[in-house]
Amino acid sequence: MNTLLESYKDYHINLHHIIPLDFDSIQEVSDVHSWPQSNDFLTLDLEPNDKSAASIIPIIDFSDPNVSKLIGQACETWGSFQLINHNVPLNLIESAESEARKLFSLPTSEKRKTLRSPSEATGYGLARMSQFFSRLLWQEGFTIMGSPVDHAKKLWPDDYQRFCDVIEDFQDKLKALSEQLMLIILDYLGIPKEEMKWVGSNSGPECATSALQMNSYPPCPDPTLTIGLAPHTDTYFLTILHQTSNPTRGLEIHRDGLGWVSVNPVHGALVVNAGDLLHIASNGRFPSVLHRAVVNKTNHRLSLAYFYGPPMNYQLLPSLAKLDDDDPSVYPSLKVKDYVTMKEKHFRETLSMLKL
Repeated sequence: MNTLLESYKDYHINLHHIIPLDFDSIQEVSDVHSWPQSNDFLTLDLEPNDKSAASIIPIIDFSDPNVSKLIGQACETWGSFQLINHNVPLNLIESAESEARKLFSLPTSEKRKTLRSPSEATGYGLARMSQFFSRLLWQEGFTIMGSPVDHAKKLWPDDYQRFCDVIEDFQDKLKALSEQLMLIILDYLGIPKEEMKWVGSNSGPECATSALQMNSYPPCPDPTLTIGLAPHTDTYFLTILHQTSNPTRGLEIHRDGLGWVSVNPVHGALVVNAGDLLHIASNGRFPSVLHRAVVNKTNHRLSLAYFYGPPMNYQLLPSLAKLDDDDPSVYPSLKVKDYVTMKEKHFRETLSMLKL
């Protein structure tokens, strides 16, 4: 299992947890999409907190002379921040969103031409987390690892090139930004760059792992009954997220003492979240941020999430990020593929199972 694609092949998902609802024909929220309000993990509580995370989560200017300190502090205190002046061209972000909107606007029968098989990780379908819940998500997604050309040819046999060009350029720019962020974070944690040679590697066994997840949240007849993405943490080191360019809120993060707070879209900003593997590599210093996506009654909301992390055979060494010589390891050393395997089985319990 040297690649992320290969690592998922052993974990077949029932088609019931892959095929999204035909949102073009839905008139009401059915029982299968109606989530129990009493679930203490979900705490649907779908009335948003009055406090907007746009004014709480740090908004960091990538051109600030103190950017390294600001990013390190934001990761340590929140596990999340919004980044502006990040050098990913705004017109490229808008083009990527436009291509995603074009994809999700296709008839359901067309989108299902690229439906994921039970043993595959790319293509059209519900988020993988759906397998862990008895209710379905009010969401449809499209996952890309590398070139989208094979899927794009099925959707637009005679007109697929623009989609591929835009999405590949978008991924390239986000990869470059991820590498810059990782170098800043490694320096803040005091981890030698030599210990993470995969950062910046473009080929071979030390090449970084990445994936692009497009999420679509169609309008919902009753948003108080269901959810777009259930509360979860991301698996890899970093997630860079573009929220839809209209002002529709949807992303919420959980903060002890505050509950769920909305992350309002900031024009031109990208949301950066720390994931499980960065939490482990930081020896617990950086929280892996718990977040979810809620839906609304009138607007079709999109998000584009880029996941970035080490190759599957990389050995995580949390002890490298100790605060001092007397600081004990919070997590054991383990390979990335072993963590991915555990999370496919145990989902939200994985981090607590590993803690020493």
